[in-house]
Amino acid sequence: MTYVDLSRRTLLQAGGAVGLAAVLQSFSGSSAHAESAPTTKITDLGPAVVQFSLMSSVLVGDVVYVGSRNILPARVVAFHVPTRKIIGRTDLTTGYAIQAMTVDPTGRYLYLGVLQDAGGPQANLHRWDLSTPDQPAVPIGRIGDRDVRSITAAPDGVVFAVGGGSPTAPALWQFDPATSAVTSLGVPDAASTLARAVAATNSAVFFGAGSTLGGGGSASRASLFSYDRAAGGFTNITPKEMLVDPSMRQLNVIGDRLVAGSAGGTEPAKIAIIDLADTSKYALTKLSGKVTKMYAADGDAVYYATESSLEQISLSTAKVAPVSFTGPSLGEVWGVDVRDGKVLATSGYGFVAEIDPASGSCAVTDLEEAGAPAGPQAVMGIAAANGLVYVGGNGTIAKHRVSGGKPEYLRAPGEAKDAEIVNGVLYTGQYNSQGIWGYDPRRGQPIHQVAAFPSDENRPLDVSWDPCLRRLLVAVQRDTEGGGALWTYDPSSKKSAHFLNPIDDVQMVRAVATRDGVAYLGGDNAQKTGPRGTIVAFDPVKGRELWRIETGAPYGIGSLAIHGSYLYAMALKGSFFVIDLRRRKIVHTADLKAVCPQWSSMVFNRGRVYAASDTTLMRFDPKTFAMSVVVPQLNGGWYSGCHVNRDERGVLYTMKGTNLVAIDDH
Repeated sequence: MTYVDLSRRTLLQAGGAVGLAAVLQSFSGSSAHAESAPTTKITDLGPAVVQFSLMSSVLVGDVVYVGSRNILPARVVAFHVPTRKIIGRTDLTTGYAIQAMTVDPTGRYLYLGVLQDAGGPQANLHRWDLSTPDQPAVPIGRIGDRDVRSITAAPDGVVFAVGGGSPTAPALWQFDPATSAVTSLGVPDAASTLARAVAATNSAVFFGAGSTLGGGGSASRASLFSYDRAAGGFTNITPKEMLVDPSMRQLNVIGDRLVAGSAGGTEPAKIAIIDLADTSKYALTKLSGKVTKMYAADGDAVYYATESSLEQISLSTAKVAPVSFTGPSLGEVWGVDVRDGKVLATSGYGFVAEIDPASGSCAVTDLEEAGAPAGPQAVMGIAAANGLVYVGGNGTIAKHRVSGGKPEYLRAPGEAKDAEIVNGVLYTGQYNSQGIWGYDPRRGQPIHQVAAFPSDENRPLDVSWDPCLRRLLVAVQRDTEGGGALWTYDPSSKKSAHFLNPIDDVQMVRAVATRDGVAYLGGDNAQKTGPRGTIVAFDPVKGRELWRIETGAPYGIGSLAIHGSYLYAMALKGSFFVIDLRRRKIVHTADLKAVCPQWSSMVFNRGRVYAASDTTLMRFDPKTFAMSVVVPQLNGGWYSGCHVNRDERGVLYTMKGTNLVAIDDH
């Protein structure tokens, strides 16, 4: 087998043969086996995905302030609308993304809330003084929830924030500029898993939560509470029609009304226009899609983002109408504002669109071309074949050539969580609720959706090709409803199918592997309690279970691979199992937490199973199942779980930091 030297930066295994031997010696117990040192070549292909990705924006005067996503350090750029140029920037000291952004009533202070990988004492609230834009934003405190998802300033300047990501239910948090104190005002909904909406007046704060992530089981549905700022205490004011929805998605105080939007699940999203003087009085409209967010008022019209475009709702009649325009797809919209009668939509594709609702004209400014600083990102799925390597990012897929050169970028909505190449065609499992997408580089056509599935089956996690049945198998999580699904797609017939909750009604399907037309499904559970770690043998044609085995793993299955008659299974946090498929019995176990602290991905290659974790690339002996480290300290820049894949030559592709690496292990 010939290995193509990519002629960019080729390295031998860290430390050479001596370094490898030392690594193997450190794993010389029952779960490690010091094989004869192979030849391992690592080729650095450079940053996997480089772009200016964004997650929030707000208009202040003539400037749209845009918060970055998945770039370190997290940053805000100032886009001057009249000149269409970036005129300022500030970097934050914490966080990997800025989802929450608001300006105080004076227009002087821009408040920012970040998403971060872990909790702790570091600040997740920042403030930028726009009167001195040459001075950086400064940390001002920390809400107790790990991630700040929404932030607002009341007319009197007091700031309120909500979020999630912590073991406890989300609280309502207050920052008082007069005292610089951050205070919890309490947890209004103990069963909620995430709060994504907050709005305030001088007398009340409105808190919107639900089960956007980790739904199902005992997690709550949409909940809307009013907090009395003078007396304290919460009152549940959720419109009864919204109680079936997964969560509240957006809240804005507009004049004497609260405009409240829910996130759709099995039903479409809804908007309620609520009378602030009497919150039991409201007008409610059911929308056609599942998303309503980012509200901006202009007279009687309130503009908002849908899954990929814009609509408007009348404050007086609650009637909805589309905003028609001639221009590109907006993709995921992270900001909507109104300036001089035009709607400014900040797209996750990295541009700001100025849309005239009256004429339908649209002017688009690419933020990178305007001066926004791009940076290397953490990534998602990887697929490789025929001299090409594809890597999923936010709103894009990078297309690398192994021969070198600058990567191309395929604009795709959402995120390619995992991918495979079949007969030269790239197929991706596309989050959020985007189904399976396909791209054939020989045809010169844009990437496009090839199979759609129910929108509550929203998060594909693992994509596998079944060479026996000649169809794709995709493992899926249902974020809002709990449980999961298995998708199938036949590229020849273009037919697809989906099987809801093939393990049970609480376990997602996190991993899938296949042999002789049987799909093996690995289960995990987003809830704190309940079954997890189940592996089910499943007929993906008839849609029926063949048999199952309970691994007893304290954490759910993270990845699966098959070699011969053995199914290899890695649970989260490193519990490793080998199952004899003929006897339907676990025949080997090991604790690999030292090299698999959380996530993993496995692939069969050159007669052995390889696994990539957040930190390490490892291989398993096909006879003893002992683990050997191939590459330590990868510390891959993964956005939502790690991946490793192979091309037809047997070269492996994964991440080292934010760089894509090719690993040729003989």
